[in-house]
Amino acid sequence: MPFSLFLALKYLKPKRSVASVITCVSVLGVLLGVAAVIVVRAVMTGFGDLWERKILDFKPHVTLTSHVPGQPVQNEDRLARALEKLPGMVAVTPEIDTRIMLECRGRVAAPIVLGVDPDRFLDAYKVGQPFSGEYDLDGDSIVLGSDLARSLGAWVGDDVTVYSPKTLASRDEVFLPLKWRVTGIFSCGQRDYDSGFCVCSLANARDLMGLEKGVFAIHLKTAEPANEAAFDRLCEEVKRIVPDCRQVTWRQADRELFNALAVEKNMTAVLLMLITVVALFCVMNTLLVLTVQKTPEIGLLKALGFPRRKIMGAFIVHGLVQVTAGTVLGLLTAWAALENLQNIVDLLARFGVQVFPKAVYGLEGIPSRLVVSDVVWVVVIVYVFGLLAALVPAFLAASKHPVEALQK
Repeated sequence: MPFSLFLALKYLKPKRSVASVITCVSVLGVLLGVAAVIVVRAVMTGFGDLWERKILDFKPHVTLTSHVPGQPVQNEDRLARALEKLPGMVAVTPEIDTRIMLECRGRVAAPIVLGVDPDRFLDAYKVGQPFSGEYDLDGDSIVLGSDLARSLGAWVGDDVTVYSPKTLASRDEVFLPLKWRVTGIFSCGQRDYDSGFCVCSLANARDLMGLEKGVFAIHLKTAEPANEAAFDRLCEEVKRIVPDCRQVTWRQADRELFNALAVEKNMTAVLLMLITVVALFCVMNTLLVLTVQKTPEIGLLKALGFPRRKIMGAFIVHGLVQVTAGTVLGLLTAWAALENLQNIVDLLARFGVQVFPKAVYGLEGIPSRLVVSDVVWVVVIVYVFGLLAALVPAFLAASKHPVEALQK
């Protein structure tokens, strides 16, 4: 066994001294810092994954609109048939999407109505099984999001009054409010969609907007929207078939959201790394105390001819052993916390501590995904700072004069 390792392990033996207590506190600090950073990184990664999945399930992957603002896209059926032949295309949905005003029992809301072909609705929107009723868009019917229905006080079978935006925009025509019956309620587990959207047939949406033909947009769903190379190739094919339309991808439409999530993830990790840095200062203090306690032994070793590098190595190894113990225990703690994360949140909720309310975050459960690169990044940072924390006491120990050290 190398002498530096032997001496470091000898100094690590538990004794009734202040150094032993500080050593345990240092290891505990590194443990908490590593566990906190990894858990938060995993939760933030899960947030990003869940938001992306919710967006890709509900919203279009590519939106085609007219280059002329306010003008509808014509020949939508012919374009849809041509786009459906592209490999990797899952659904093509000509739609009229606009904000309307709904009123029921004196309550008012202003959601976005999705005017779609009833036969294409479930291909374009993955909203799962109906929360209540059924997805029936025939006749004067409407399907509401669950939170929207709750805010209106509407249920399946109720009539809602629909006000067209043309009522305010048009001066030459009068658009009277319509009565539509609620035939179904959907819940996709995302508050913004459950509270901000409703669905009707394309024919009803045209009547609401005073259109005889055309649509506001053609929405596309693809097989691999997260595969950047395949998705970009498909977008090029779409542009070749429909060169006269403006193309907006899901990344462009929700760029601000994903940028905000990435910035928040990185900033939170940086702030939490300060916990680990403070813990590593504890490692430094432990080594400084040990240096003072072992001054006579250090003087004896130097008097016997042991080189400075071996004495420095002993204190560096001593510090790295603390860092290693804290890191390993922190990884195990983080793994255990992530495995039981939802149970921990539910347990805190029983005591009135709402860690993850849907009203704030808009999601039904707390997501998490552990990325190996995040773990490696945390471990490397901890070891780099741990090495720096051990160098100062090691240098001080190796710099002691043997005669002065033996007189202590």
